[in-house]
Amino acid sequence: MVIPAFVRRFRFVGILTVASVYLLFLVGGIVRSTGSGMGCPDWPKCFGTWVPPTHISQLPADYKEIYTAQRVAKNKKLAARLEGMGFHQVAGDIFDHPSQYIETDFNPVKTWIEYINRLIGVLIGVFVFATVLFALPYWRRDRPVFWLALASFLLTGVQGWLGSLVVSTNLLPIMVTVHMGLALVIVGLLLYAVIRSQRLAGGTQEVLMVLPGLKAALAVSVLFTFGQIVLGTQVREEVDLLASASHYLGRAGWVDQLGTTFKVHRSFSILIVLLNAYLVYMLYKLPSRGLHRLATAIAVLVVSEIVAGITLAHFAFPAFAQPVHLTLATMLFGAQFQAMIAYSQATKIPLQVATPAVVA
Repeated sequence: MVIPAFVRRFRFVGILTVASVYLLFLVGGIVRSTGSGMGCPDWPKCFGTWVPPTHISQLPADYKEIYTAQRVAKNKKLAARLEGMGFHQVAGDIFDHPSQYIETDFNPVKTWIEYINRLIGVLIGVFVFATVLFALPYWRRDRPVFWLALASFLLTGVQGWLGSLVVSTNLLPIMVTVHMGLALVIVGLLLYAVIRSQRLAGGTQEVLMVLPGLKAALAVSVLFTFGQIVLGTQVREEVDLLASASHYLGRAGWVDQLGTTFKVHRSFSILIVLLNAYLVYMLYKLPSRGLHRLATAIAVLVVSEIVAGITLAHFAFPAFAQPVHLTLATMLFGAQFQAMIAYSQATKIPLQVATPAVVA
């Protein structure tokens, strides 16, 4: 069986793009764990230049006042726009947040960590645009693949704009949360496009019998993991405030100072573990090697996520564990989403055709 060249090309570029997004999740976690989120106080440039400074002598003496004034002016326009759209609470939060008028001291290491994060973001934009170009052959063959790629590209542009707001609002929690949520949506669209694109690869399509409740359980697991990541982002905000207030000292006492969001996040993880244990059991009952591999991936990711979470909560929030915890969670979301799409596609064929199941 010969797979068409355009299918191979799109699959390669799509997988490369998804992998780069996961790399950005990891780097973004490093940015947060090192407190480098405001390493560049402006956007898209960094301290007004395309190549960041390496020493404070390259900055004017009043650089803090300059960039604070720029952020406040930008935020006033944003708040006015949000007020006009009816988002009064968010508009008020922009100026009520305690860090709004605090400018971070220049630190060359943190500046370059954030700058590298932005460079990877630009690279991802190029990759996503490439997926649109390589999706053009699907316009006449399977149009949804093209629309999925195009939607990913457009949302990547929105994501870049949100990134500028994250900087201008000095890491306002609601902005960081929306930024993370949209990133997961983009991952889902790209994964769906790659999976659907394989329908034109030729070969025997896998056909499976429907297991009652499994499709709903897969959808719920995806939604629950999405929600848990969003909660984790909010916990991350609380940790950042504690870290800043304590000058990154006394890490052992941070967990005791966290509020209700952390307790909900920790308790909700028990439900997610139980749900994923059920999913793994059900997926292994199906005669599908592809779904067995995804079940194994889900099991490994859940166990790894538990270890990372315990490490954070009981070993004084070590910096290395924070980006690992986030990246594992996003990978779990991706594995669950792939399992949901693969199972849905394999059970769409009428039941009378689906006896016995064809092994992948």
